[in-house]
Amino acid sequence: MRIALDIMGGDHAPQEIINGGIDAAKKYPDVQIIMVGTEEVLQKLPELPANITTEQCGSVMGMDEAVDNLMKKKDSSIFVATKLVKDGLADAVVSAGSTGAQMAAAVLLLGRIKGVKRPAIATVLPSVAGPRVILDMGANPDADAEMLDQFGVMGKIFAKTVLGYENPHIGLLSNGTEESKGNKTVIEAHQLLQNNTELNFIGNIEGRSIINGEDYDVVVCDGFTGNVVVKSIEGTAMSLFAIIKKELASSLKTKIGAMLVYDNLKNVKKLLDYSEHGGAPLLGVKGISIICHGSSNAYAIMNACRAARNCYEQGFVAQLGTAFAKKED
Repeated sequence: MRIALDIMGGDHAPQEIINGGIDAAKKYPDVQIIMVGTEEVLQKLPELPANITTEQCGSVMGMDEAVDNLMKKKDSSIFVATKLVKDGLADAVVSAGSTGAQMAAAVLLLGRIKGVKRPAIATVLPSVAGPRVILDMGANPDADAEMLDQFGVMGKIFAKTVLGYENPHIGLLSNGTEESKGNKTVIEAHQLLQNNTELNFIGNIEGRSIINGEDYDVVVCDGFTGNVVVKSIEGTAMSLFAIIKKELASSLKTKIGAMLVYDNLKNVKKLLDYSEHGGAPLLGVKGISIICHGSSNAYAIMNACRAARNCYEQGFVAQLGTAFAKKED
């Protein structure tokens, strides 16, 4: 397969993105990486593996730049990278740049799958019970009930095809497990999800249940809530390890103890590290578009390329299209 990698997007672009692309090319020799960057950056690239090619762009969409500017900057790295997918010259696009610009480029150039009201960003969450999926993670801060029902369908197919869950349990994030809990939209969405015979809907789940992951495989919520949840988990994990590190360095006894549990702590940190999963696919568009964390390092970019490869190999977009075609019939 072929991945168009936007090497200009992200807080640590271009070097970390380039390094991640090189690492991905070495780890997955069956994947062709197309690095999309400005002439100045491309001229400074080191010697590249044989399965990396380049594509020149003329500009970059800033991280906080108005999305409306995308149409004025059709030579931007994210536009050029996404157009490679539209034109059949790439099978996926990966970027750590502006999420808004990447979403806009995907909807504009790739288009929505028929029947999908709005695309959603799905991300893999760490949990005690293993990887879990949450969507939306920021694309639709004001999602309505129908959209939340569709997120359930998209989340189910993602969890089944990419994570390998046979019959994913779908939960709706609310402030209580009772079906009467939640705002008007959540209550309406609960009814739609409950009546959706294609879903294994288990009802409402509370925020405190997210990290244990025992009852659900996919959690559905609006983009505002999902973004807050994911960033809260990231912040909690970082703060927790900072506290542990401080305590373990507080005395000779704790330093000796730290040496004994060092490997275990590394495993816990790895479990909670977003870079292990690399990026979040934009579900509902007619192509693979992997949205990476703005602060992605090389390791995260390599894993984002792996996520794109997995989506491609599992035929995720085609399966999603089939599911929504059935709903339209």
